[in-house]
This record gives sequence, structure tokens and C-alpha cells, in this order.
Amino acid sequence: MVSTTFETSVLSLTPRQRILAMVALMSGVVLATLDTTISNTALPQIARELQSSEASIIWIANAYQIAMIAGLLPLASLGESIGYRRVYLFGLVVFVIASLVCGASSSLGWVIVGRVAQGVGAAAIMSVNTAFIRHIYPSAQLGRGLSLNALVVAVGFTLGPPLASGILSLANWHWLFLLNVPVGLIALPLAFRFLPDVCGTRNSLDAITGSLCAAFLGLLAFSFCTLANGMEKSVAICAAAVCALSLSLLLKNQARHPAPMLPVDLLKMPIIGLSSVTSVCAFATQALALVALPFFLQAVIGISVVNTGLLLSTWPLVVAAMALLVRPLSDRWSAGGLCSTGLLILCVGMMALASASSDTSIASIAFRLVLCGAGFGLYQAPNMKAIMSSAPVHRSGGASGIVAISRLMGQAAGAALVAQCFRISSQHGPELALWLGSGSAMVGLVFSALRLRTPARQLA
Repeated sequence: MVSTTFETSVLSLTPRQRILAMVALMSGVVLATLDTTISNTALPQIARELQSSEASIIWIANAYQIAMIAGLLPLASLGESIGYRRVYLFGLVVFVIASLVCGASSSLGWVIVGRVAQGVGAAAIMSVNTAFIRHIYPSAQLGRGLSLNALVVAVGFTLGPPLASGILSLANWHWLFLLNVPVGLIALPLAFRFLPDVCGTRNSLDAITGSLCAAFLGLLAFSFCTLANGMEKSVAICAAAVCALSLSLLLKNQARHPAPMLPVDLLKMPIIGLSSVTSVCAFATQALALVALPFFLQAVIGISVVNTGLLLSTWPLVVAAMALLVRPLSDRWSAGGLCSTGLLILCVGMMALASASSDTSIASIAFRLVLCGAGFGLYQAPNMKAIMSSAPVHRSGGASGIVAISRLMGQAAGAALVAQCFRISSQHGPELALWLGSGSAMVGLVFSALRLRTPARQLA
């Protein structure tokens, strides 16, 4: 097994070794992204079988997301300390065991416990996957590796709902989780055999710092979820207060650390900071659209449930196709230019969707979704490359954590904003959310364009 320390930027891998390493890496990534959406389709069925309310059953989805957000940065820091490969293997093992727990559960409590554990496993996988790519691919080909990662993530999100529908037509909801077990058992030996042993700073992990970081991010996500699900405002306020206290203690504790777990050292770099904010805005736009569109298409446009599902698959399918088209571009053109162009297209597509009416044809709706998918796909891989290539090599784990946490925080914020739009106006909530999404894309465009005047620090 090839090994490297932080002094080496890229491993000396043959093309065959690089392909096998990416197969091993992406097998875990597709599991983590697939489980973000695959259970959502079955939530009504799970609620009926477990005799649970809609308000409580939604925590099956929330538990996974909160656990992922809370665990990402501590696990990314752990990867820099003990090696990315160990953290990745840990994540796969936890994910497989947690999937067994979910699949074998007969009560809501145990399903939620399993989903929390799944979220921790997924966080371990996603916290180090782009750090691995930074070491697997030479800098001249980094865009190709990140485009492949974007493709797999898009495919994972795309396959979730149709795969769930197929499984539910043949078996019960337990198999949505049990399906992960054989796939994970295949992925484990692949990862053990072909993933290189790399790490970053080798600084030891501070348990207190890790707890504070997890509390800050987890409670921040929990606050979003409580607002989105209409829980008592006092719960959200208390969570936000403890979240702020955790952040204050964390910043104080990490003030002089050479590789802080909350990577403020990286976020202070203009390219990384701007790219992170751009990512939050872009993923908030995506969440605003994909959560609001089912209501908009069915209630406003009058499209059937079946056609709604088919139409919504257009967005991630185009994102997946764009990942292939963007591969050569992201290694030749600046992230600021590509991302700004993509976000402009996304903004136009969102405004076109928000302007649709009952007279708008399905073909026209599909074209507007294609615009959104094309814009989002043009933005995604170059933005990841901007973050990863601007960080010092020994801080690849921290940069990988930024990539993942920016995506998840944007998604959580977008979903919470949709809920608020529905509270403002139950009748016009979907349209308001779509217009808000176009505004979020425009804000992201502004931050992305600022990178055009900021020289990139290529520290690789």
C-alpha cells in the first residue's frame, strides 16, 4: 500500500491504481448520497406501519442529516490525524451496521437511532472523499477527479426516489436500508485493498474540541430542522443559544491551533471563503427548488404525481451529464468564471420556473429544469476544485470538510426557508420559495464573481 505524508501532494499511482482507488472511494460515496433521499419516499408507509405521526416520522430524515453535519468536521480532522483511509473504513463499517439496525427495527426509536449512526458513518465517508481525490489525481487533472465525484453524488441523489419506488413495489420499507448491507460488504474489501494510506497534519485529535465542534454544527442543523418542522420556537431558541456558546468556546479553544478543526485558517483565504459561501448559496437554491417544486407543479401547474416525479429527475440527470462535460473545462478555466456563468444560468432557470403558470406546458417546464440542472452542474465541480486546490496539501482534510459542510448547510437552510415560505403564505408559498431560490443563486453569483479579482493561492 502506497503511503505519503503531508510533504507530498500527489501519490505516484499508475492509471490502473488511480481507477481502482476511485472505484473504491465512489462506492462509499454513492451509498452516503443515496441514503439522503431513498427513505423519503417511504416515510408515509413507515409512519403507518410504526403507527407514528407525520411530525415524528420526519425525524428519520432529519436524524441522518443532523448527524452528518455534526460529524463532518471532527471526522475530517481525525482523518488528518490518523489517516483518511482509516476514517473512511470506519465510516463504511458503521454505515453497514447502522443499515442493519434500521432494516431490522420495528419501532420508530430504533429506526432513528440507526439513522443517527448511518449519518455518522456517512459523515466519515464524505469528510475525507475529496481529500483522497486531492492526493489521487495530479493537480493538472484534479478537475476530472472532482467532476467524477460530482457525477457520482448526482447519480446517488437521482437514483434515490426511483430506486425506493422499485423496492417498495416488491418488498417492504425495511429493504430500503438492508440493500446497503451487500453493497457495503463489497465496498469494504475494495476500500481496504485499493485506497492509499494518506493523512495530513498528523496533529492529535482533541476530544473536547471535537465535542464543541459537533455541538455547534449539530445544534445549528437542529435549529434549522425545528423551524422547518414547525416545532416550538423556544426549542429552536434554546438550541441556537447553546450553539452560539459552543461556537464561542470552540473559537477560543482553537485560537492558536496550527490546524483548527473548525477550519477558520482556510476560510480566511479569500478563494476558499468565497467558494464556501458560494456553495452554501447554490445548494440552498437547489434545496429551495427541489422541496418546493412538487407542491408547485401539482398545485399551480396541475401536473400529476407521476409526471412530477419524472420531471424532477430532469434536474439531477442534467447535473450528472454536466459533470462529464465540465471535466476538461474545470482544469483549463478559472472557477470564478465557470461558477459565475453556471449560477447565472441557474438564476435564470429559477426565475423561469417561478414565472410558470397553469398554461405552461410540460415541455416548457422540462426545459426550465434543464436550465437549472445545467447551471448547477457547471458550477459544482469547479467550485470544489477552487476549495481543494487553494488549501495546503496537509490541510486537505479540512478543505474536504468545508466542501461537505457547505453543501449540507446550504441544503438544510434551503429546506428551512421553504417551510417558512409556506407559513408566510400557504397558497403562494411554492412560488415564493422559487423566487427566493433565484435570489439565493444571485447572491452566490456575486460571491463567485468576487473570485475573478482574487488571485488564487495554489499551495499544492
